[in-house]
This record gives sequence, C-alpha cells and structure tokens, in this order.
Amino acid sequence: MPPLVLRFAFLVFFLLCPLSYATDHYVIDPKHTFSSFEYQHWGLSAQRGQFDKNSGFIDLDEDNKSGSITIEIDASSVHTGSELFDNIMRSDSFFATQQFQKIIFNSTKLIFNDDKLSQVEGNLTIKDKTKPVVIDITQFNCRFMLLYLKRACGANGFTKILRSDFGVDRFIPFVSDEVTLYFSVEGIKEE
Repeated sequence: MPPLVLRFAFLVFFLLCPLSYATDHYVIDPKHTFSSFEYQHWGLSAQRGQFDKNSGFIDLDEDNKSGSITIEIDASSVHTGSELFDNIMRSDSFFATQQFQKIIFNSTKLIFNDDKLSQVEGNLTIKDKTKPVVIDITQFNCRFMLLYLKRACGANGFTKILRSDFGVDRFIPFVSDEVTLYFSVEGIKEE
C-alpha cells in the first residue's frame, strides 16, 4: 500500500473510532437512588428521614479520573415515617418547599484513589443558600448490568453539614444542628 494511502487510512481510522478516554454520561436511576439524613433528637436518639424523589446525572471519564455529578432532590418528597412530621418538614419552619422545591448538589471535583472514587467536592444548595461540602465515598463501582443491558455506575457516600448554614435552624439545640447526609446513587449510561 502506498505511504500516502496508508497515512490517510490511519487518519480516517482515528477520526472515526471513539477514544477510550471519552466522558460517559449516566442518568441517575430514581428507583435506585436515595438521599437520606440523620440527626440527634433531644440527645435521646438518632432520627432518620429520606427524600423519595432524586434525579440528576453523572459525567465520568474513568481514564482521566475526572467528571461531574449533579443531584437534584425534590424537597417535598421528604419522608420520615410520620405524615405529621413530613408536613412540618415541608413547612416554612424547615424546608419551605412551596418556595424552595429543590435541594441541589453540583460537584466541582472528583477525587480518585487509584481507580476508585474516594471523595466528591461540590456545592450544596438548600433554600437558595449554597455552601461547599465534601462527600466521602464509601463504595464505588461501575459495570455492565444485565438488568439494563447497559453499563451502570453506583456509589454510596456521606457528608456532614450544619443545617443552620442553610437557614434550617428550627429547634436548635434540642434537635442537633449537625446533620449527616447520605447518598446512594446509581446511574445508567446513555448510549
């Protein structure tokens, strides 16, 4: 094969083949994604609740160990096991969900330890107040899922915040200011 034709063939091959370091886009699966919280109640016990409606996406470049994560939580989907308390949490005393429908996390940096995601730095917005947070990742894995016939990634993580930083300060100190937020996230790769 003449050298010019060979060069042209290589050029076409490299332009048409997807690069291995491309960023993959994953849509968060709301059936397998949960955001929950834990706080101390009058120093007696740890109380927990969750948000039942979560959405967002993960952009992940595993080769370059970079990407971004956005999680949107429907604040009105708060669920504590008590309808009375759920309504109090939706009220202006806490999340004011009529005015502030979404709790949003946007990552600013993904930190890897070897091939595993170990931390996610980003900004958390509650009631239009945005503060930086670091989410410690306790589990991370990506693999082909027979259930979807697609690649999926999942992670579990947590961070601690002071709810008073976000204007959610009712009943402090009887109900702890410090709250642990937990995230269990699964995303399905878009083709």
